[in-house]
Amino acid sequence: EVQLVESGGGLVHPGGSLRLSCVVSGVTFDDYAIGWFRQTPEKGRAGIAFIDNRDGYTYYADSVMGRFTVSSDSPIHTVYLRMTNLKPEDTAAYYCAADNGNFEIKGRLAPESFGYWAQGTQVTVSS
Repeated sequence: EVQLVESGGGLVHPGGSLRLSCVVSGVTFDDYAIGWFRQTPEKGRAGIAFIDNRDGYTYYADSVMGRFTVSSDSPIHTVYLRMTNLKPEDTAAYYCAADNGNFEIKGRLAPESFGYWAQGTQVTVSS
């Protein structure tokens, strides 16, 4: 059974930092790519970061470029999203997702490209 378990969300002041973790089990970790998404009622679900464990390739949405960093720790099957200089507009439910498809065709930040999803964690940026 494939499972993705997230942790690390919470309340942070503007300008602060958080690190989200996504532990993946039930698949060969190095054969999968992990995407990070966030969702709000107003904007829906949007892809923000991507890492492909098959070749180490990373990709970011413009909205988080330079502030968020995605990394992977293969021995412990964990992917991290380090978020810095957080802004109120970063407030959202954050999700990690996994798949082993061809992302050049499907899209690295497209939710429909990913078949396995974590439960989500809330990040609130507020003073």
